[in-house]
Amino acid sequence: MEKDFNILLTSAGRRSYLVEYFKEALEGRGLVHAANSEESTALFAADRSVITPLIYNKEYIPFLLDYCRENRISLVISLFDIDLPVLAAHRREFAEIGAALAVSDPETVAVCNDKWKTYCFLSEKGFPVPKTFLGLQEAKAAAKSGTISWPLMVKPRWGMGSLSIFQADNEEELDVFYRKAQEEIRDSYLCYESVQDVCSCVLIQEKLEGTEYGLDVINDLQGNYCNTIVKRKGAMRSGETDCAETVDSPVLQDLGKRLGSLLRHRGNLDTDVFESRGTYYILELNARFGGGYPFSHAAGVNLPGAIICWAMGGKAPEEWLRARAGVRAMKDIRILTL
Repeated sequence: MEKDFNILLTSAGRRSYLVEYFKEALEGRGLVHAANSEESTALFAADRSVITPLIYNKEYIPFLLDYCRENRISLVISLFDIDLPVLAAHRREFAEIGAALAVSDPETVAVCNDKWKTYCFLSEKGFPVPKTFLGLQEAKAAAKSGTISWPLMVKPRWGMGSLSIFQADNEEELDVFYRKAQEEIRDSYLCYESVQDVCSCVLIQEKLEGTEYGLDVINDLQGNYCNTIVKRKGAMRSGETDCAETVDSPVLQDLGKRLGSLLRHRGNLDTDVFESRGTYYILELNARFGGGYPFSHAAGVNLPGAIICWAMGGKAPEEWLRARAGVRAMKDIRILTL
């Protein structure tokens, strides 16, 4: 049978499980291609793979367009934050060659990637958020006045995972970690987005104590809200969920519905929420598959299948977007022989 619906996962990295999910969802109707700027495990899990130029290289988009054209790619999905704004700016070019882009609009991507914009957006819409400061002196003044209490978290304004995140227990540590975060941002891939505002690329945020949750807020490819999957996190490793359990939480499902309806993102919105003293605070938004999605998948969700259905012009079965409550799962490490 001729392959007629091929998928390209860009910046696939180590998300080999997502490659497998999409291969299963295709059911032989096409091939899953994985792209990355360097050799990675996801490339070996895919049906076909390719090494791309770096995301901010001027040849990156032309390279992807040529690859999609030559390999008859029908759907492109990015798995990396930095990739999202670059792809979103070229939606029309991909559409012209018949490749649908399952990436949110540039405005939505900007709100999610820029944690200061995230804070401002959520505050404006009335969502509880931890107190956040863009300036070092402003944060120090707030600590001295008692507006916030130590410890404080220092983190990149444009960042992901646990890269360059520090806990400052006093003003002296705050000064040190603020400078260290600036230096690490400058010397890492975080510098690409941070160049938008080099002088304000570090955030200072109050630390919350309580229970952490991860939400998969699911919209269709037109930005229409579908459902929210709630997971209570049990353990974290390098900024990713390592252990979690799906739970039934009407409060958090309603919070997800409000977010999805306002942002009108496409596909998944990976959302971090902290419950502290009865209040649910939103920490971060990621307009992509996050490291917590496998826990939703283990509980019966089939978002890859739904995305394929939507991209093909069909309607995804409602049961594909529902999770069984009480499913507890953990991530494992396996060795891949090359």
